[in-house]
Amino acid sequence: MAIRYTLIHQDATTLPTTAAQNLSNGVNLPGGMIDEIIVRIVGTVTAADILADFQNVLSQARFIINGVNVFDWRAGYGSAIQNTPSQLGYMLNSMGSQRSTEVMGATAKEAFIRIPVGMLVGSNGVSRMEYTLGYYALATTSMVGSANAAFEIYVRYNDNVQTQTTIGAATTFTATATQQQIVVRMPANAPGALAAVYIQNDSAAEDIDSIRLVSQSDYSLSVGMWRAFNGDLGGVKYADNNNTATAGIALSETQAVGGSYFLPTFNLSLDTDLFLQVTCNAATTLSFTPIVVSPTNGAGAPDQRQLQAVPVNVSSSILADSAAQS
Repeated sequence: MAIRYTLIHQDATTLPTTAAQNLSNGVNLPGGMIDEIIVRIVGTVTAADILADFQNVLSQARFIINGVNVFDWRAGYGSAIQNTPSQLGYMLNSMGSQRSTEVMGATAKEAFIRIPVGMLVGSNGVSRMEYTLGYYALATTSMVGSANAAFEIYVRYNDNVQTQTTIGAATTFTATATQQQIVVRMPANAPGALAAVYIQNDSAAEDIDSIRLVSQSDYSLSVGMWRAFNGDLGGVKYADNNNTATAGIALSETQAVGGSYFLPTFNLSLDTDLFLQVTCNAATTLSFTPIVVSPTNGAGAPDQRQLQAVPVNVSSSILADSAAQS
């Protein structure tokens, strides 16, 4: 087996409505090497509900497999009518092109979120995935009950996955308008190396002037320089219903996502936490999300083995119950 797509959950209620909400659920999983989790959201809204890419409606997303936290993301700021790339989409697409996409439409929505995992789950017993999704409120229309409404989770299995990816819980920091040193905590018991750190501001304002990654730079680097290194200056694409050049339905492109910074760290070891020096021009609250990777492979899922032998000897049992032994 190489690639296999499996639908593990489907409903018509885990969708954005006119109220902000957090929704949680759990589903069972077949065994195998999980390449990625794919969330597909379909439904209909009004043109005033979502102005740019659909992923702007998400305020948080968390996935836990067999008790292991594999993806833990929370927006630094946002709303459904944010007319810029979403913070979730920007982070995912910085980890690989087309991880956050949608079929363009002013009112009909079909969005895809592909979360890298690279985790082997056993074939014996029942594996379990728990998840929580948070949505910002839509202004006028609930997607629940709308035309073609559907929420689906697929798992892609792949024997040839080379890395396991863990999106750890963010470290938050209340910054002032000065330079300060920040310690970003790494996920406990997560093997591997730090591939990147994702920094989010609490607004779209450019409150950060420069960032020094202490273990990899002798000097602070400007925000523009980091965006040159991480590929942002080559273009960040996003769905934009307000793109007037094509009658309001088209992809737009920018060189920056306000208040969001993706810093590649080229697999720093996890021997210590990450040390940064951040220079801000205003007081703000920052969050730092570590992206950890480790080598893996598509070896067969291990079965549970019994470690203690249980000798059975009918002759000995008969003799033990017989007076003949005396």
